[in-house]
Amino acid sequence: MAENSELTVLEDSFRKFSVYGDTKATGHEMTGKNWAKICKDCKVIDGKSVTSTDVDIVFSKVKQKSARVINFEEFKKALEELAAKRFKGKSKEEAFDAICHLIAGKEPASLGVTKTTSSGAVERLTDTSKYTGSHKERFDESGKGKGKSGRED
Repeated sequence: MAENSELTVLEDSFRKFSVYGDTKATGHEMTGKNWAKICKDCKVIDGKSVTSTDVDIVFSKVKQKSARVINFEEFKKALEELAAKRFKGKSKEEAFDAICHLIAGKEPASLGVTKTTSSGAVERLTDTSKYTGSHKERFDESGKGKGKSGRED
């Protein structure tokens, strides 16, 4: 099996992925969505021997019947199930260690997050020093709005 320090690193990754995207999560239980994310981000899903369908089936297999989440012990069972599929030529212990190495120390990636960009058009529209007419009167020299006093004659 895995070393004790490796398990604590694995548990740390479990907690980070457990709270990802959920403000009410405690880090002790993981949802199916976060289980799929950890498998995808840590490259457990390779598209050949392990697919997203396999990941969902294993999640359903290890969780309690009426539960919607898994705890860390069930997480380790799920990893053992996937390890046998992902690393077919290795023994159970070697496969589990290999899958632990894939996940240990990883954090949720924020892929596809839109970054702000400032194009020339946006700069012209938001630069208060270039305003003319009645709009110019609504801001002071620093660009801060004057509020109601800027709208009164």
